[in-house]
Amino acid sequence: MKTSVRRTLTAAATTTALMGFGLAGAAAHVTIKPDTTAAGAHALLTVGFSHDCDGSPTNKLTISLPEPLVDAKPEIVPGWTVEKVTETLDEPLTLDNGSSVTERVGQIVYTAETPVEDGYLQQFDISVQLPDREGETLAFPVLQSCVEGETDWAEIPADGEDPHSLDAPAPTITLTGAEEHGHSEDQEPTAEEQPAEATDFESASAASEDSSGAATAGYVGLGAGVLGLIAGVAALLRTRTAKG
Repeated sequence: MKTSVRRTLTAAATTTALMGFGLAGAAAHVTIKPDTTAAGAHALLTVGFSHDCDGSPTNKLTISLPEPLVDAKPEIVPGWTVEKVTETLDEPLTLDNGSSVTERVGQIVYTAETPVEDGYLQQFDISVQLPDREGETLAFPVLQSCVEGETDWAEIPADGEDPHSLDAPAPTITLTGAEEHGHSEDQEPTAEEQPAEATDFESASAASEDSSGAATAGYVGLGAGVLGLIAGVAALLRTRTAKG
């Protein structure tokens, strides 16, 4: 009976360990989170990782930009050096505005002054202008170089394939519909465009001032009445004392 229990516990522990390894592998991804996916918009891409290369600390991250992107502005991060790698195109690339370029920023390379151990989150922000191609998926292969070894996060899933089933999937984003443009940030609203809340607030302020004034007048009157009453009582007491 004891042997059976021990075998059951051992099997359970082994299964739990294997599940833990599986979860660790699934969580070990380089991610890209955009603040917008609107086609044609200026976006801030946050590239992040929190794991090492099979126990070896990370000392470099090489982020490859998809060809529709021609330029990028990487964040300067304390403790890291950053380099924009320019490449010459085989053929001129026509941009959405009709102009053409013969060079583009193909990679952003971050190199750590002190390697990052497993379990510490590191993030980098990269500013780019997304192409005006609604529905298109952009892949950003990332080479994670470590003190010993490296992991190339560059696998692209086939149509219908779950990217989480891949060993080292490349981070991707899918472009959505373009954003509608409203007022520019430096444009002052006209009188007709002033929000109703402002008028309500002014009315409330005026009402508050009126009520405060009324309350003050009321308190003054009440105080005068109390003083009059005290004076009357005092006079009555003096009269009774005199008669007595």
